[in-house]
Amino acid sequence: MPICTPPPALVAKGHLECALRGRSLLNSSFFNKGSAFTHEERKEFELQGMLPSAVHTLDEQVERAYGQYLECPTDLLKNTFMVSLKEQNVVLFYALSQKHITEIFSIIYTPTEAEAIKGYSRLFRRPDGCFLDINEPELVEEILAEWGNQDEIDYIVVSDGEEILGIGDQGVGGIAISTTKASLVLMTLCGGLHPNRTLPVILDCGTNNKELLDDELYLGLRHPRIRGKKYDDFVETFVQSVKKLFPKSVLHFEDFGLDNARRILEKYRPQLSCFNDDIQGTGVVTLAAINAAAWISKLDLLDLRMLVFGAGSAGCGIADQFRDAVVTDGHRSVEEANKQVWLIDKCGLLLQSHGDSLTSAQRPYARPDSEWEDSDTKDLVSIISVIKPHILIGTSTKPKAFTEAAVREMAKHIDRPIILPLSNPTRLHEAEPADIYAWTDGKALVATGSPFPPVKWNDVEYEVAENNNSEVFPAIGLGAVLCRAKLISDKMLVAAVKALAAQSPVLKDSCKGLLPGITDVRDVGKKIAMEVIRCAVEEGLATVEGIPVNNDEFQKWVEIQMWDPAYRPLKGIRFDGASRAAKGEVGVGRR
Repeated sequence: MPICTPPPALVAKGHLECALRGRSLLNSSFFNKGSAFTHEERKEFELQGMLPSAVHTLDEQVERAYGQYLECPTDLLKNTFMVSLKEQNVVLFYALSQKHITEIFSIIYTPTEAEAIKGYSRLFRRPDGCFLDINEPELVEEILAEWGNQDEIDYIVVSDGEEILGIGDQGVGGIAISTTKASLVLMTLCGGLHPNRTLPVILDCGTNNKELLDDELYLGLRHPRIRGKKYDDFVETFVQSVKKLFPKSVLHFEDFGLDNARRILEKYRPQLSCFNDDIQGTGVVTLAAINAAAWISKLDLLDLRMLVFGAGSAGCGIADQFRDAVVTDGHRSVEEANKQVWLIDKCGLLLQSHGDSLTSAQRPYARPDSEWEDSDTKDLVSIISVIKPHILIGTSTKPKAFTEAAVREMAKHIDRPIILPLSNPTRLHEAEPADIYAWTDGKALVATGSPFPPVKWNDVEYEVAENNNSEVFPAIGLGAVLCRAKLISDKMLVAAVKALAAQSPVLKDSCKGLLPGITDVRDVGKKIAMEVIRCAVEEGLATVEGIPVNNDEFQKWVEIQMWDPAYRPLKGIRFDGASRAAKGEVGVGRR
């Protein structure tokens, strides 16, 4: 079979066709080069007199933009500056972000993005993304069609804004998390997808956030959240419209509420290429960290006991991913694998007697009451003393929940306790890494949900890995897009886990982090995407034929389709008859 040649629209190198001229060109964030337009381009595209005389390189523009960034006195103002920059010049935004990714990542993503989302209606300047109203379901397909056709949109992120980044219901402000995941951080900066081929969507179903409902500047529907049949029908209308209009795309569910997230994923996962980042993404990256920690501790995954503190979407997703790995690698039944996991929620340790109060995601992990008749099921220290877990996961958003007594109790029974306080933002972490190292005499293996500086213990400095979904799901999305996967299977997720864990820095240096740093995210992600594609091919889920088998050719095939922040030569074409992409009318960068 001949090697597949990527379609021109996905080749991220070479010239770009452009039908815009003059002010329209400068107003297109995707085509705009600002002071980097050459003298020849200024003449051809009717820009003479619209720009200062000097022609600057992209590197010079990055230097100027970075200086402006540093002038912003607060993190929130830095976030606002970066959003504004992206609205003006997409290439410059990503070039700046990529060059200073370690510094800027926490500004354009968690934890600062949570603050920006809370203030969305008051910080609003211009819309970016697709807004769908639950009271107008008949317009959904028509509105989505305006964003491109089946060959123009690769990746869609949708949220209903109910459970955002540990800050809860933010209503229409959820569009900001969709935009962040689709085109700011998750898929373009980290995954290499074309920024104008992604589509962020908010399903505005109202909000139960009284502060927003009472705010005269709130931009969303000003009524309580609509639930039940009307909500389900709205989601169904949206998903079926996506299947019809963008059958080659990947659909990413983001920050849906606990009652809806899992059932929506379970309903649509068999129908199209989709996933939920809060459930599956968190599970994948956490399991990769656990795998790396197990290798360092010389422990077998099949022998580990895991206690999850916080049984929401993320906590249950981690439990599911761990269970599935035990089932796959150990050839055990689901019921047997479930016995290696314990979950704690607001009611304490989940027990079978909790009955109908348990969600469908929690129910498989509820323990028989007979096992706990003489034990305290609400006190974390007591629970740890009974279970003696190797792994303690925090997804509760309950700050300081991992007390010194709890951590020391765990360390009494386990030589190298694996402790992962993952709640976001930073103020909601269950424990500080420095405390965990101190309470375990430096023996703990730690990863956190937000960035933390290295910790020094007994004159040895330990890097603290950030257990961030952006380490892995951009790569899974990239792989699914490039091979046009019909579905995203459990085996594809396991392939991603193993590919990420194999690149753990701690495997080479015990003082390094459990996961690669954000500076390596592109290279790490490329390798993960390749394994995801290989798995999709093996399972018969890849619809692209002729994907290279030779590793070097395969790598080049992936790389040529990864978008880089570089100014590409513009090829002027007539507006009449030009494609929508050439007119700047596709994706989030559309005019």
